[in-house]
Amino acid sequence: MSGGSAVGAPIPGRRSTVRVVVVGDRGTGKSSLIAAAASENFPESVSPVLPPTRLPADYYPDGVPVIIIDTASSLEGKAKLEEELKRADAVVLTYACDKPETLNRLQNFWIPEVRRLKVKVPVIVVGCKLDLRDEHYPMSLEQVMAPIMQQFREIETCIECSAANLVQVPEVFYYAQKAVLHPTAPLFDQESQTLKPRCIRALKRIFILCDHDMDSALNDNELNEFQVKCFNAPLQPAEIVGVKRVVQEKVPEGVNDYGLTLTGFLFLHALFIEKGRLETTWTVLRKFGYNDDIELRKENLPVPSRKAPDQSIELTSEAVDFLMGIFSLFDSNNDGALQESEVDELFSTAPESPWDEAPYKYSLERTELGDIRLSGFLSQWALMTNLDPAKSLAYLIYLGYTNDPATALRVTRKRTLDVKKQQSDRHVFQCYVFGPKNAGKSALLSSFIGRPFQNSYALDNNNCYTVNAVDQLRGTKKTLILREIQEDDVKEFLSSKESLAACDIAVFIYDGSDEYSLKRASELLMDVARRGEDTGYGVPCFFVAGKDDLDSYPMAIRDSEAICQELKIDPPIHISVKERDMNNIFWRIVNAAERCYLSVPETEYGRNKKQYRRLVNRSLMFASVGAAAAVIALAAYRAYASRKTHSGS
Repeated sequence: MSGGSAVGAPIPGRRSTVRVVVVGDRGTGKSSLIAAAASENFPESVSPVLPPTRLPADYYPDGVPVIIIDTASSLEGKAKLEEELKRADAVVLTYACDKPETLNRLQNFWIPEVRRLKVKVPVIVVGCKLDLRDEHYPMSLEQVMAPIMQQFREIETCIECSAANLVQVPEVFYYAQKAVLHPTAPLFDQESQTLKPRCIRALKRIFILCDHDMDSALNDNELNEFQVKCFNAPLQPAEIVGVKRVVQEKVPEGVNDYGLTLTGFLFLHALFIEKGRLETTWTVLRKFGYNDDIELRKENLPVPSRKAPDQSIELTSEAVDFLMGIFSLFDSNNDGALQESEVDELFSTAPESPWDEAPYKYSLERTELGDIRLSGFLSQWALMTNLDPAKSLAYLIYLGYTNDPATALRVTRKRTLDVKKQQSDRHVFQCYVFGPKNAGKSALLSSFIGRPFQNSYALDNNNCYTVNAVDQLRGTKKTLILREIQEDDVKEFLSSKESLAACDIAVFIYDGSDEYSLKRASELLMDVARRGEDTGYGVPCFFVAGKDDLDSYPMAIRDSEAICQELKIDPPIHISVKERDMNNIFWRIVNAAERCYLSVPETEYGRNKKQYRRLVNRSLMFASVGAAAAVIALAAYRAYASRKTHSGS
């Protein structure tokens, strides 16, 4: 493999300019350096601060113009300096080779200042006025800079130059541009001298995509195709032999009888980076759709734009079939479940496992051994697609979904339209679970994924989702997402107009043995019902009496049924998570979500609003009928008058 791109050749994801800000103490040669780079001559006199200077696209091989910003070192220019640093793509820090104290200032002032401003861009340290350095005190740049680079990891490169003698002047801005276009940090760990995990995972995916015959090695034809795709130039047979020889000498397992193995492929990229040829690895990554964070570029992820807040995004049957195939492929012992090591291997071509963090970490059902069955696997994907469609689509592609990405996701119908049609086209329903503290919300969510009952649950806003498949009639399955809304968060949650738009059904759970719990749950139900009526996103609601294993207070049943009657929703469902007496609640929730036109609570406010609307509509109808009658009467009168005139003449 060899690399490089033609001047001006557009590379996907590449920026159009690189903005380099030059800072340092007064008299370190900033302006002379910039002027010499732009004119390729040493200026005899130069302004204290130069205006922005542009090095054209053809100045360097990457074909990207460089904008150089000079800065003042005085206190008066501090605000302007800070503003420029915050807009920088790279920073050049200058010191004077003939003034050692300016080098100390870099360590004690300038680099800490860049850090204070949270400027997280590559830093190039440049020793100017190399021609003026005292020859009696020779200094090795490596000796001087090694401890500084160890201390300040943001320093990408150090270089010395002389504007007066035009020594290494263009190289200063070449290194700055290169550090931006081909950054080291995402690819390589300088300390351990190894490729970073994300880089390895991306290169592994690329290797698998290029291994067309799936024999875990790139043969000569596959290597050639890869070379042409990335660099628009084939490899000569002698070059292929040379590449393999280099690999075999250093890592014998990098080549086998079939060709270059993944180990060899990764070794070559580590070698390019060590030799400073980062552009080779970056060209490969960008050709396969990666950005500077080694994630797929957003523009390559055609996520449907949601037309309305009450629409959701789901996986298509095509994507589900692909995931079922992936599950079978990685279920190496064919036991119908994925172990943790198998899940890690499954996601080994993605930047990292998406399920290691909230809200996915504890959201799905696992076996007693902690493994994931197919239904849990598909449910977790449904949750990720519902919450973050772009992430879900990206991970499908990381796993090898090679069909048109647009075929992986579908937009559901508006729920307001589902209500009119009295049926839903959704396969995934989201249920919001409300209730006062200690009513049993967390217990309900945990029981949904088969976790044993606990007497107390830790309050954790990050783990507020659980998801599972629910068997329906006629053997169909629907996916249900439960989302817990903490009592203290309800007010803020409902303050958004679209708070209920993504909700297909709401459950209000209360402790059946506690009168206050019922009262508070009914208040929450009323708040949600009112918000639904106000925004037009009313949802079916269930009242659930939890802790049915405890003795209910005397009037509990009568009071709770009266609340449901008043709001015209079904009577409360009684459950006991502790006794595992769930009264078929999850099936009922899905069934109610499908029949979204029923069980929508109606408050007195809502009834008055509806009645007022009916009156207005009736008035308008009477007014239009009256207007029509007046028009007809007028037309009749005109006809009569006309006839009378004609008969009289």
